[in-house]
Amino acid sequence: MKRIALISALILIGAALFANGTDDTVKIAVVGAHSGDLASYGIPTVKAAELVAADWNARGGVLGKQIELIVEDDECKPEVAANSAALVVGKGAIAVIGHICSGATKSALGIYNEAGIPAISPSATNPPLTQSGDYPNFFRTIAPDDSQAQTISNFIVNQLGLTSIAVLHDRQDYGKGFADFTVSYLEEKGAEVVLYEGITEGAVDYSAVLNKVAKSDAQVLVYGGYHPEASKLVQQMNRMGLDIPFVSDDGVKDNTFIEVAGEDSEGVYASGPKDTSDNPMHNEALEKHKTTYGEEPGAFFYGAYAATIALLTAIENADSTDGQAIMDALRTNYVDTPVGNISFDAKGDAIGVEFSVFQVQNGEYVELR
Repeated sequence: MKRIALISALILIGAALFANGTDDTVKIAVVGAHSGDLASYGIPTVKAAELVAADWNARGGVLGKQIELIVEDDECKPEVAANSAALVVGKGAIAVIGHICSGATKSALGIYNEAGIPAISPSATNPPLTQSGDYPNFFRTIAPDDSQAQTISNFIVNQLGLTSIAVLHDRQDYGKGFADFTVSYLEEKGAEVVLYEGITEGAVDYSAVLNKVAKSDAQVLVYGGYHPEASKLVQQMNRMGLDIPFVSDDGVKDNTFIEVAGEDSEGVYASGPKDTSDNPMHNEALEKHKTTYGEEPGAFFYGAYAATIALLTAIENADSTDGQAIMDALRTNYVDTPVGNISFDAKGDAIGVEFSVFQVQNGEYVELR
């Protein structure tokens, strides 16, 4: 499937480049999970891009042209993401906001790289996406999983004072990557990982592996993955009386987790992008979202808002829609965004962003300082 998508993208590159040179709009793709269990991660990114594009278009657009968004759903599935990437390249996108999930992002990046266009994700945290050197066209407005895992490990050992840890993951690029880094940092700090195991994504019953956790005498359970599995795990833990802290990642730091897990979400810890509500641009974006959509923004909204601002600013600074020129501008300029004054290092990681630990208290995530 990936090979077919790549061939399709290459065939369409010529048409895309022609469209870029003759169209009266600048086309930006927004690709992520817009349906399915993980839509709550992808839809906020679409809304962020819509709000920023509307602001810029009202002021004349970018390079004298209106911004046109091309929105594609990858369902957070690698096999779908490759086809989505081929579609947006074929439609003439000069850059991409997305993807959302690390596995889907990895599947699409080679296609974008072949087309010479940059992609900026607000949420794909798997370290090899930047650190492998395979994707020089990739940027992100969130810190990578090694940073996230270090934050969690420090919290477990230094703040909770726990040293006997069970670690589970969903076997996917994101969840396993986070789990592997967490194990490494925990062991560096002298903690003992008494159980390390992958679970089956989408399963209904996790009682067998939770019984292993109980028998391991772990003081805390760390989970690497997304909220659908996490909600089942905490519900089943409480039903069986496994009363130990549940600690997870930014794939669980989402209000959908609280809605699905209900009362069982109470007390859960999860890492997430640092709260930047003291930033005036954060609050401006929040108010625009409330006014336009009538609700609070969802997960990764601020990172997506920042990604869109950074991208459009880079296009202006480069005075070009050429992919390499945009990438160079992203790496050489700082820009004010809702997540802070940021730029990107040579690998594509954001400079100026970090993780915090949050806890569900009275039905909402609260940052622990």
